[in-house]
Amino acid sequence: MGAMRTRRLPGRHRRAETRQATYGEVVAIREFRALWYGQGLSLLGDQLAQVALAVLVFDRTGSPLATAAVYALTYLPSILGGPLLAGLADRFARRGVMVACDLLRAALVAPMAIPGMPFPVLCVLVFAVVLLSAPFSAARAALLPEILEGDRYVVGSALQNMTNQAAQMLGFAAGGAVIAAMGPYRALALDAATFLGSALILVSGVRRRPATAPESGTRPSMWRMTRAGAVLVFGSKKLRTLVLFAWLCGFYILPEGIAVPYASRLQAGDLPVPVITGLLMAAMPAGTVVGAFFFSRFVAPPTRMRVMGWMAMLSCAPLVVTALRPPLAVVLGAWILSGIGGAYQLAANAAFVQAVPAERRGQAFGLVQSGLMAAQGAGILIGGFAAERLGPEPVVALAGITGTGAAGVLALMWAGSRASNRRARAAA
Repeated sequence: MGAMRTRRLPGRHRRAETRQATYGEVVAIREFRALWYGQGLSLLGDQLAQVALAVLVFDRTGSPLATAAVYALTYLPSILGGPLLAGLADRFARRGVMVACDLLRAALVAPMAIPGMPFPVLCVLVFAVVLLSAPFSAARAALLPEILEGDRYVVGSALQNMTNQAAQMLGFAAGGAVIAAMGPYRALALDAATFLGSALILVSGVRRRPATAPESGTRPSMWRMTRAGAVLVFGSKKLRTLVLFAWLCGFYILPEGIAVPYASRLQAGDLPVPVITGLLMAAMPAGTVVGAFFFSRFVAPPTRMRVMGWMAMLSCAPLVVTALRPPLAVVLGAWILSGIGGAYQLAANAAFVQAVPAERRGQAFGLVQSGLMAAQGAGILIGGFAAERLGPEPVVALAGITGTGAAGVLALMWAGSRASNRRARAAA
């Protein structure tokens, strides 16, 4: 009896993996809707807050450096505190971690809306708010596969990804106008309210689950959990490859960091530089929305895993065309195509979830997210430094060439890993 059950389980597992879910059945799940609505509400508030902070700091100081420093604070806390604080999502009930982070962030953002808040205090509050996003994101990422199983997880991830990109586009397009109408302080107060709204949605829409129990039965220290998470993620060739796929975004995110100088090079007609900048920065998110929709809706789960390497190469290869100094329309098309290729992250994320034990997902996701922020920040910093010396066009092209080569290597590694898994299953 035991042997027969052992043979049947993989078959059922493979059928579950190959069944393609629909958006309708995912949205019909109440707990997913709560996560989705809360995420969208909080993202819109954050977009307004980012614009408001930039306007507020520049008005106060008149310093581009001070404005850039506050923007840099949105990267630094996740890089430094993410690996350590993400473990909270594995030590405590994940819904409770998310609600606590929302309430604390609301309490920290609210003082920013007080006129006359000293600049150093403002920086400390921004740092603390972003620091709390690490355990919140880790808890949400670890909770989602408990709510959505099989291909539903990929479809749900696609919806969340599209929500992220849509919020970015809406923020770029309307953020400035909203701030001009209501002022930066009211926008910050609205951001605080969105955190409270998100907490209320989570409490009412997501059922409480107990904290995952460790295999040993005892809770290790946060430092030991961080170290164990690093060993888990980087000690496995498969997980290491998937993490590198995620961090590949450092190459194709780089162009957004030098969109302003690129826009000044592309200006040749009636469109002003700010409008061109907005178009450039919205191009990749627009492509990602399209790619995520079609990749999750019309590509079968096994095919996603097979083409993941090719899609990763597509995320970088179109950027090479900028070496020819094409007009704006061609650049926008190339950046949109790059965003479409970025949909490979859905398949990489799903494979990562399947390979990580449920009780360690929070720590694992936190490590990946910290590296993701570091890759993006480093890519933008290196791109800006190089663009001052070489110009934006060759820098974007070099990012495309280097990223395509790196994606090609990862595609070969992934193909070898899948072939090894097939041989192992056949031998079993």
